[in-house]
Amino acid sequence: MEQAGAMDADAGGVRRSAAVVADLLHGFLAVQQRRAEAYSMLRRCQLRITDMGTPVLEMISLLSMPEFCRGDLADLLKVVQAHEKEKLHLTAKIQVLKKAGRPSERLVSHEDCRSRNMAQHVCVHVKEITEDAGTEDAEADAEYDAALKEAIQGVQEAVTNINEHMEEVRYEIEALEAETIGSKWTEVEEAFPSTLSIK
Repeated sequence: MEQAGAMDADAGGVRRSAAVVADLLHGFLAVQQRRAEAYSMLRRCQLRITDMGTPVLEMISLLSMPEFCRGDLADLLKVVQAHEKEKLHLTAKIQVLKKAGRPSERLVSHEDCRSRNMAQHVCVHVKEITEDAGTEDAEADAEYDAALKEAIQGVQEAVTNINEHMEEVRYEIEALEAETIGSKWTEVEEAFPSTLSIK
């Protein structure tokens, strides 16, 4: 009799534990959705994105606790966090590069130019067009283009990695929810063994 009571307690604890872990992972998916929306807004409106890492760090801490003992899931969330940090860094770099523009196409400011009036304007930006100057401009543009391309590729790789790991999170949620339902069904079968048997 005591053994049956202990098994019931264990089944209830497993069900609760799986349900709580599934809830944590659903919360993680919600944070990721908010991040995606914030990045979308960043691209459209040039707004600063806020770091949403704090709730995820709390989830990682909870998953690492002895009552859940899900270090595997905590590590999975840590990996996603690392990719998100890289994505944020590279997205900011892209924004800075795009705002600055290609070196050869940047607007000229006449603030430092010498002038008494517009008729006597002496522009400090006017320089003799030489082969060396053209080469310098081409090299500066090539460096800019390479930096922008590298940042864009880095964001794409980060997004691909994040999406792959998010799929793992979704699979884990499905397994946890199935485990929770399975535990409930077993509990019902044990409570009503004669009424559920097929004759």
